[in-house]
Amino acid sequence: MTNPASTLSTSTAPASTLPFITADEVYSRVSFADAVAAFHRDLRAGLDPANDHAKTIVDLAHGQVLMMPTESSELLGVKVVTVAPANPDKGLERIQGHYLLFDSATLTPVALMDGVALTTLRTPALSAAAADILAPAETPHLLVFGSGPQAWGHVEALRAVRTIERVTIVARNQERAQALADQVTASGIPARVGVAEDVADAQLIACATTAREPLFDGSLIQDNACVMAVGSHELDARELDSALIARSQVVIEEFGAAMREGGDVYIPLQEGVITEDHLIPVKDIVTGAVEVDHSRPRVFKSSGMPWEDLVVASVAYAAGK
Repeated sequence: MTNPASTLSTSTAPASTLPFITADEVYSRVSFADAVAAFHRDLRAGLDPANDHAKTIVDLAHGQVLMMPTESSELLGVKVVTVAPANPDKGLERIQGHYLLFDSATLTPVALMDGVALTTLRTPALSAAAADILAPAETPHLLVFGSGPQAWGHVEALRAVRTIERVTIVARNQERAQALADQVTASGIPARVGVAEDVADAQLIACATTAREPLFDGSLIQDNACVMAVGSHELDARELDSALIARSQVVIEEFGAAMREGGDVYIPLQEGVITEDHLIPVKDIVTGAVEVDHSRPRVFKSSGMPWEDLVVASVAYAAGK
C-alpha cells in the first residue's frame, strides 16, 4: 500500500483525502495479544513514559474533552475524545472521538482512526501487559468491576495472557452486567453476575468503572492477586482503598501522570499511608529493573497516557500499508 503521506501535497489537505481506519479495522488489524506484545517490545526497546507529553483535560458543561499528543521517531499522534457521563442514559457512548496520525518528519497528516476503538483496545492491553508480569501463573477466576467497553476489553485482553476458567461481573446496572456476563459466556468462558465480596477468591481483579469511592474492602484481596484500576483519571476519585494500596506492590504508568490523575495512589500519598518510593513505573517491571514481589498483592494503576495510544495506533497503521 502506498504511504498516504506521499499523496498529500500540504499539511492542510482536506480530511476527506485521509484514509480512515474504522473501529472494525482497528480490531481486525491489532489483536489484544498484538497490543500486549507491542507494549512489551517498545518499553524494552527504550520507550520511557516519563518523556511523554501531558494529557490536556478541559471541563465542559456536559463533560470533558481530552487531548493527547505524543510522538515517536516515525509518527506523531493526537487523540481527541470527549467524556459525557450522561450519554449512556441517552443510548449514546460515554466516550467518543478520533485519533489523527502525522508523519513525524514533515508533520503531514497520514491517517485518521476511530479513537474509541483505539482506547478500548490499548487500555486493557496495557493492563494485560502489566498483568502478564505481575499476575500469578494460575488465574482461574477473573472478577471485573464495570459493564462497559473497558470491562469487556479487560476480559479479552487478560484471556490473551492467562488461562481464565470463570469470570464474575460486578456492576451497578444489573441488566448491563448480565448482558456482559452472557457475552463472555458466549465467547467460551463461564460468567455470572456477582457482588463486590467475590474478590476474596479472585486472582485477577479489573476495575473499569466511573466510581469515585473504593469499590470493595481491600483486606479481602488474596496475597497472590493482581488488581488493575483504570476507571478514574482525577485526583479526588479512586476505585481502590488506601489499605490495599499500602499492603501491595504498586505499579503505575509514570510518576508525573500519577500525581496529575491517579487518585488511587495520590490519596494514600496525601494520607501518609505510603511514600513516593512505594510507586514503581511500569517500565521498570517490564524491563526487569524491579522484581515482582509475589508475597503480597500487586496493583497496577493507569489513567491513560498519550504514548500508549501511539504504540497501538502505529501497529494498526503499519498493518494497513
